[in-house]
Amino acid sequence: MGDSLLMSITGVLYLVFSVGTLPPCPNDCKCTERNQLKMVHCVSRNLNQIPTDIPEDTVSLQLASNRITYIPSQAFKGLHLLQELDISNNAIEAVEEGAFQGISEGLRVLDLSNNLLQRVPRETFARLHARISLAGNPWHCECALQEVLRELQLNPDTVNKVNCHTAVREEYVDKPIIQVLDSGVNLCSFQRKTTDVAMLVTMFGWFIMVIAYVVYYMRQNQEGTRRHLEYLRALPSSPRERKDTDTISTVL
Repeated sequence: MGDSLLMSITGVLYLVFSVGTLPPCPNDCKCTERNQLKMVHCVSRNLNQIPTDIPEDTVSLQLASNRITYIPSQAFKGLHLLQELDISNNAIEAVEEGAFQGISEGLRVLDLSNNLLQRVPRETFARLHARISLAGNPWHCECALQEVLRELQLNPDTVNKVNCHTAVREEYVDKPIIQVLDSGVNLCSFQRKTTDVAMLVTMFGWFIMVIAYVVYYMRQNQEGTRRHLEYLRALPSSPRERKDTDTISTVL
């Protein structure tokens, strides 16, 4: 009887201790476990930012269909076991550098589709090995985006849905950027040409300004010289000059 009571008390204490040490589930989210792996579901919870109290043993984080507008640096700090991250169907306009710092090595799936992304810093996805979905964003197709995509493993099911909403050339608008790049187009060459033209225009502008200043200076100098000569001619003659004039007149 004593041994049974002791075992019961020990079991209760263990249960209480275990429950007390389990990381809490974020507010408005639901946490489940599958094969001893924690899944955090925060879908359609009207969230406007990423929760900060996500359990560190989370392997799958679902944040789809909320009102999140940006992903700050180190937004998922401490989630070293995270393998799947779904942030699709939000209103994300910006992803800061270092946003995926700490999870880049272990992350296997990243869904950023159907947001408001136009550009992302090149270092945003540095060292990221995940299969990424970027479809349904209003991308601006330029050299920077080309450099970003070169280093990513895009989801093959959605790669043809990464369209150019705007572009450095009008003919690329509404076309899949992969199709544009596969046709042999180098978006970075257009940027270099644009930069070269801008530099030439700027240099030409400075040249015109210098020429205009030189012409203006010469005209002002000529005008000043003319006025000075007129002033000297208008001055009255000195007595010596008059005496010399009289002597010359007498001799004559």
